[in-house]
Amino acid sequence: MKTRACVLHAMGDVRIEERELGAVGPDQVLVRVGAGGICGSDIHYFWDGGIGAIRVSEPIILGHEVAGTVETTGAKVTKVKRGDKVALCPSHPCGQCQFCQSGQQQHCLNMQFLGSAMRKPHCDGGFRDLIIVGEMQCEPVGDVGLDEAACAEPLAVGLHAINNAGNLLGKRVLVTGAGPIGALLIGAAKLAGAQEIVAVDLADAALTAALKMGATSSVNAQREPDRLKTSYSTDKGYFDVGFECSGSGVALGDMFPLIRPRGTIVAVGVSSGAHIPFNALVGKEIKLVGTHRFHEEYPIAARMIAQRRLDARPIITATLPMERIREAFDLVRDRSSQMKVQLSFAP
Repeated sequence: MKTRACVLHAMGDVRIEERELGAVGPDQVLVRVGAGGICGSDIHYFWDGGIGAIRVSEPIILGHEVAGTVETTGAKVTKVKRGDKVALCPSHPCGQCQFCQSGQQQHCLNMQFLGSAMRKPHCDGGFRDLIIVGEMQCEPVGDVGLDEAACAEPLAVGLHAINNAGNLLGKRVLVTGAGPIGALLIGAAKLAGAQEIVAVDLADAALTAALKMGATSSVNAQREPDRLKTSYSTDKGYFDVGFECSGSGVALGDMFPLIRPRGTIVAVGVSSGAHIPFNALVGKEIKLVGTHRFHEEYPIAARMIAQRRLDARPIITATLPMERIREAFDLVRDRSSQMKVQLSFAP
């Protein structure tokens, strides 16, 4: 059995190729992929050849935000059946290492993560017509569209960040970087009971989506570079919790004057950390927290989308067939109009 797949060979070199599929094991599921979202890591792999020290050094099938329909199940599979729509969790921890055994599966020493170049050989991803995955990677999503279901992964990232921040009930929340993860995080923060959510970005398209997801107000930092300082830098700060989702070191550093003493900043995006003001960190007793992927949050994210407790549709701005993946990588760079660009696959 063969499948078409989107294979990245080197920076800027992505091809549609046929790949062999193995047999479906007793605990495995064959899924016909319907939708796949282009994520930041896919963008970095394509345009930069990697992310920091992580380099694409061999051909890799891209994609880890995918959803599809069950085609075949192994003999021991009971969770899903043929015809079920499923969101596919890209995370496949080993279950045996010290971190898996202590409930920290996102730090698994032997993690297999769809579309990741962190390991060698690289872990092939889900941008393909057919994929074989473990039963536990399949989360049923009912009747929602597969495009929505494919948003379960970035939503799970946001949910894990919120879990790391702690209770948001009645809190004032600042979110810098209102791209797909930031916008979905805003929707989840609203459901978590945040009293006020201010979204900050450089692009109006992102801010429009953030408001649809539940932000109470927005700030375009390009047009109003001093708005945060003049409106929210009162006394020793205004916000209880800040989520830095842009990956900008400057944005992370600029957050400290805006956070109240003993407040929390969660670094969702990755930066050098060079802009962290340690005097403010210490003097205001601010908690600076990292967040990495997710584990138990993925099935929760899939259920939230399946039940439309969180409507992911406002972040989906374009869908192209897999044959136009090169065009999709060009399109996704246009942040003035685009949020989540997705690929569709053969029915």
